[in-house]
Amino acid sequence: MTSTGAAPQDARAGDPRDVGERIASWLEGLGLADHLAEAGLPAFERDQRGVAVWTDPATGDPMTRDQLQALEALLHAEGEDPAYAVPVSLLTVARQARLRADLLGGPWFTYETLAALRGTSLDATRFMIHKTASLHGLLVVDHQGSVLVPAFQMTTEGEPRPELGPVLRPLLAAGMDPWKAWIWLTQPAGLLAGLVPEQAAAKPDTARLVAYAAVRLAERVASSS
Repeated sequence: MTSTGAAPQDARAGDPRDVGERIASWLEGLGLADHLAEAGLPAFERDQRGVAVWTDPATGDPMTRDQLQALEALLHAEGEDPAYAVPVSLLTVARQARLRADLLGGPWFTYETLAALRGTSLDATRFMIHKTASLHGLLVVDHQGSVLVPAFQMTTEGEPRPELGPVLRPLLAAGMDPWKAWIWLTQPAGLLAGLVPEQAAAKPDTARLVAYAAVRLAERVASSS
């Protein structure tokens, strides 16, 4: 896989003492620097002078020159052009982070806003959310300590869409990460030839296909856990 971001000329050339700064600047240019730890890679912070300080995740100590050179080789090990190659895991994490931000910019409910839509008490709405979620019939997402209910799965009256039940249940029962489930349900899916699952589930001619795709995906999730 290749990336369109710019890399420094001859990413392996120059003073080895500059390797940490070289990697950091390159990743910042690609917009990937904030996603290193989540991708299982060493991360860095810039000190008061703006110098990139890399930390060994195993020891918490500053990384040595040899470690940084090994990291640079790892980062450039994938793709056809070593100057532009980026590990797939890092690109995946970065893409998911962008999609999370997009999702948070779209419609979702809190306990309070869903209670207002339903015209019921906060306690009654809270009970409905947790009861339905415990039966794998409702996707809820934790964000910074708050519970969010993605709006795509609710009717205009604030009830769970019944046609999404056969899609949600296998995914949630398999333990799929709620953010990944939200992404899969609302983005064009490869298993559905580009259809958006939550939209296709509402159409009689594609509802069964969506349910089948959800079962297949749930099997993958379960086998990888």
